[in-house]
Amino acid sequence: MTSPLRPILDTVLDGTWKGFPQDAPPLRLGDVGAQRWSAPRGDLGAAALVLRGPALDHNQRFMDEFLRRTGASLCPHGKTTMAPQLFHRQLADGAWGITVATAQQARVAVEFGVPRVLLANELSHPADVAWLQGALDRDPGLDALVLVDSTASVELLAREARGRRPIPALVELGYPGGRTGARTVAEALAAARAARASPRLQLRGVECFEGLIQSEDAAADAARVSALLSGLWELAAACAAEGLVEADELVVTAGGSAYFDLVALAAEDAGRLALPARLVLRSGCSFTHDSGLYQRLVARLEARLPERWRGPRTLEPAIEIWSRVVSRPEPGLALLAMGKRDVAHDFDLPRPVRWARPAEGVPRDAPPGWSIFRLNDQHAYLKVPADAPLAPGDLVACGISHPCTTLDRWSLLFVTDERDVVTEAVRTFF
Repeated sequence: MTSPLRPILDTVLDGTWKGFPQDAPPLRLGDVGAQRWSAPRGDLGAAALVLRGPALDHNQRFMDEFLRRTGASLCPHGKTTMAPQLFHRQLADGAWGITVATAQQARVAVEFGVPRVLLANELSHPADVAWLQGALDRDPGLDALVLVDSTASVELLAREARGRRPIPALVELGYPGGRTGARTVAEALAAARAARASPRLQLRGVECFEGLIQSEDAAADAARVSALLSGLWELAAACAAEGLVEADELVVTAGGSAYFDLVALAAEDAGRLALPARLVLRSGCSFTHDSGLYQRLVARLEARLPERWRGPRTLEPAIEIWSRVVSRPEPGLALLAMGKRDVAHDFDLPRPVRWARPAEGVPRDAPPGWSIFRLNDQHAYLKVPADAPLAPGDLVACGISHPCTTLDRWSLLFVTDERDVVTEAVRTFF
C-alpha cells in the first residue's frame, strides 16, 4: 500500500527552500536524512529551524504517562506544526486524532491520511461546509467533527450540509469576554437540542477552550478555568440525560497546553454520566514545548499536579533556530542571520541556548550574559560581553517562545538526533 506521505517525501528541495543549504544539489525530501548533515557543523542554511528528536520523544513519553494516569485521550492540535509527517508520528504514538482550526488545515490532514480530525471551530463559509461534507461522503472511514455554538450556527451548518452522511458536531461552551462558544450552559443546551433535531447533523459531544485565560494571577486563572470546565460537564450531563448524543460515547474535549491538568481534574470530579464519556485533550505545544511562554505556563501546571499524576520527567524545549553570526560591528554586539521572519516575537524574544564554531562542530552552552534584545526582519541583535569569542561565521542556536508563531514561518524543518545530526526533513503546510 502506498504511504499517504509519499507525495511529501518525493518533494524535491533546493536552495529556494528556506533553511536548505545553498551549496547542496536538488534533493528529494525523503533522502535528506541520508546526508547526515550537522547543525553545529554548519551544514544547513544560514538560518534553519531544528527539532531536537530526543526532546520530541521525551515530551511524548511525558504526555503518554499523563494520559495513562488520568485515563484521557489526546487529539493534539495540528495547527502548531501543520506537518503531516509529525501528525502520523503522533498517531503512531497513540493519538486519538488530530485537531485543526480551519477547513484548509482539515483538508491537509485528511488528504495526507489522518483518519480522525477534530475541527475545533465553527464553519460559516458554505464552501468550507461543502468540502467537509464531500470528504465525509467520499470516505466512510473518515471521522471529522466540527463545532456549533448556537441555534444559528446549527441552522447554518444544517442548511449547507447536503450529503449522504450527517456531519458530526460538538457543542461549544464559551465564557463572557472569551472567543467563540455559547455564553451559558442553557444557550449551549439549546444548540445541542437543535443539533439533535437536525437529520443533517450528528451530535457527538461537547467542547470548550480554556487556553486564552491567562494573566499574571495564576490562582485567579485556575479558578476561572475550573468554573468553565464545571459548566462543560454540566452541559455534558444534560446532553447525556436527554439522550441528545447520537453515538455510543459522549466526547468531552478541552485542554490546550496550559491547563490539561485542570481538565483531567474536572473530569474526575464530574462523576458518572448517563452515557460513557471520552475525555479528549488537545494540547498541541506539549509536543515541541518552548523556551518561554509555555515553559512558564507548564511550570504552573506541574506545580498544581496532584501527587498521583506526577511523573518522572518534565517537558523539554525541542525547537531551536540555528543561525550564523553575520557581523561583530561593536565589541558587545553580534548580528545573527535571523529575524522577525524566522522567529516568534509576540510574547518573548528568542533566547540563545547554544553556540558552535563550524570547523569544530561541537555545540557549547550559551553563557548567561548573552541575550537577544532586538529583531529586524532578517537580523537579530545579540548582546554579548566585549570579549565573547563569537566571530562572523560562527553559529548560535536560539530557543523560542510560542511554537505556533515560529513554526508557521518555516516550510522546511529538520529533525536531529542526540548528536545534532539531521535524521529527516519535515515539510509544513501553513
